[in-house]
Amino acid sequence: MASVSDPVTFREFCPLYYLLNAIPTKIQRGFRSIVVYLTALDTNGDYIAVGSSIGMLYLYCRHLNQMKKYNVDGKMESITVVKLLSCFDDLVAAGTASGRVAVFQLVSSLPGRNKQLRRFDVTGVHKTSITALAWSPNGMKLFSGDDKGKIVYSSLDLDQGLCSSHLVLEEPSSIVQLDYSQKVLLVSTLQRSLLFYTEEKAVKQIGSQPRKSTGKFGACFIPGLCKQSDLTLYAARPGLRLWKADVHGTVQATYILKDVFAGGVTPFELYPRLEPSDGGSCISPEKHLGLVSCFFREGWVLSWNEYSIYLLDTVNQATVAGLEGLGDIVSVSCTENEIFFLKGDRNIIRISSRPEGIASIAG
Repeated sequence: MASVSDPVTFREFCPLYYLLNAIPTKIQRGFRSIVVYLTALDTNGDYIAVGSSIGMLYLYCRHLNQMKKYNVDGKMESITVVKLLSCFDDLVAAGTASGRVAVFQLVSSLPGRNKQLRRFDVTGVHKTSITALAWSPNGMKLFSGDDKGKIVYSSLDLDQGLCSSHLVLEEPSSIVQLDYSQKVLLVSTLQRSLLFYTEEKAVKQIGSQPRKSTGKFGACFIPGLCKQSDLTLYAARPGLRLWKADVHGTVQATYILKDVFAGGVTPFELYPRLEPSDGGSCISPEKHLGLVSCFFREGWVLSWNEYSIYLLDTVNQATVAGLEGLGDIVSVSCTENEIFFLKGDRNIIRISSRPEGIASIAG
């Protein structure tokens, strides 16, 4: 993560026309013309992965400026979540509305890397919509969660081309976010956030107090080279609160952000558009945090829900910037210095400290 230095401004430098123009707005099925909606998004320095309503995964290679597409579901089931991973091989997982999970091991031109596209399927365990995915850093484990609270662990053997899956945890409410580090799975549901220790198969709730209200409040590990016992995490709570907790679920700090938000949030500067926005701004019922991810600097947390995106500085107890009252935020993803979000049916926006290009991706 970037060290604390000069002030930095995040904004949209240019619309992603090259990306959106490479994805069809309609497809022909016999005599029928079917509209293509964009439904899921994930990004890293190498790829932008976009799921669609027709079961097609669009994968844009940022270095080669090439778009490829992969058919996840032959029945044209909507893709609900996608997750990229760069390890020895590049992998992408996609989950659908019917509970199918497909993994693609991508082709690489580099010596000693994968030369043939391979597909692995997780079938028969999830019966309902996939809501969250999380990889282990080496690509040998994939965790998938669905809207009925089931979490499935899939073990991938890329050399042998094998994938075995089984149910590891069942919660009473929908899974909203997953994160994995050092043999610990961090699970957020509509009702609570918890730690699942995959070796011991033990569960620990984060914090002793149950949430006063249900909602899509997420949690993420704080990145860093450390052993399991040193893991720390952020967990969003109702009422504009954020917890910092340890690997045992003990809360170390509570950030109460109500007063911080009372002073207003500086908006990210968006690129001026000629076309009218789809419906303008909507009125958010009330400010609250949502899913979370660590971003850019130590102590910075990106949080989002369907109405708003906030970039928070926990060190200085301040908001860095945000976008409020948007509505229809479908998916948010970040790289080291970029925030991408999918809004509505077909609008992908990139916010960063730098314009897109080699330096941006590398840095």
